[in-house]
Amino acid sequence: MSLARAEILEQPAVVDALLERERAGIERLAAEVRRRRPRYAVIAARGSSDNVARYAQHLLGRLAGLPVVLATPSLHTLYDAPPRLVDALVIGISQSGASPDVVSVVADGARQGAMTAAITNDPASPLAAAAAHVIDLGAGEERSVAATKTYTASLAAVAWLAAAAAGDRAREAELATLPGSIADQLARTGDAAGALDAVAGWERLTVVGRGVHYATAFEAALKLRELSGVVAEPFSPADLLHGPIAAVGRDQPLLAIAPAGLTEASMRELVAAARARGAPVAAIGHDPALGDPFLEMVDVPEWLGPVVAIVPAQLLAVGLAERRGVDVDAPFGLRKITLTR
Repeated sequence: MSLARAEILEQPAVVDALLERERAGIERLAAEVRRRRPRYAVIAARGSSDNVARYAQHLLGRLAGLPVVLATPSLHTLYDAPPRLVDALVIGISQSGASPDVVSVVADGARQGAMTAAITNDPASPLAAAAAHVIDLGAGEERSVAATKTYTASLAAVAWLAAAAAGDRAREAELATLPGSIADQLARTGDAAGALDAVAGWERLTVVGRGVHYATAFEAALKLRELSGVVAEPFSPADLLHGPIAAVGRDQPLLAIAPAGLTEASMRELVAAARARGAPVAAIGHDPALGDPFLEMVDVPEWLGPVVAIVPAQLLAVGLAERRGVDVDAPFGLRKITLTR
């Protein structure tokens, strides 16, 4: 078994351990957010962590009423022009905690007196040293290049922070269901062999998600691209309809992240539009009519859906890469830690 597959299978245990271990740290950070009432949040991240930031953008706004912007690290590292962060909650998300551009945003926030936090798998990293609050993912070493267990652990940490900052004890209690739901999703998806038969020849792909699953679309596209080499581009339905849908057709399939809920109706409309253009459509969700192939999601509270919805996409990406003879643990010469400035 590849390291990537082994680490995908570790995800229920990793999230379970996080929920057990990080309660005090999350509660301290959430209490400070409630006390200091930052006007907005700034999140610095790269790669898969940037997709966690998109999830945080949705949840912190939705649950805690906190506007969230994604950082522009070049303002900090190249232009020496950091924006005003004094009234912000500044969060760095990085599995390694080593990327200088992510560290620089958090360090500038600390120098300005802002609230600062790090979500990382290395509590001894430069990012952790720069932040006042550290959420340790505790996922163990992630040796495969593609982030899997650190991604879902980061999602769980963000979900917990958003619910705790909002003082929403009912949602905090729902977090306890996550490890079991991830395990159920792994069992339900299996090796995704049926879906792989249908997508084996795909070379280009549009991935679409909305609302809480906007982040899922970006992460699914990233996993498919970095592991299998498929040219996968992520969109929201609105962004796709504003022009880029022109590329969708017989040679440009669609992968819809379309579970039941508030976004389902608009996703159905988009799927219908893609099919009218002759595009093959695959889907991750609850209604098999939305895609062929179809990867069924287990039922979870809607706001936690991204933690399980990404699992079928991970397995699809790994399986497609394996069929193409790619080394899924070090695809296309990529490295685990990328130091960007």
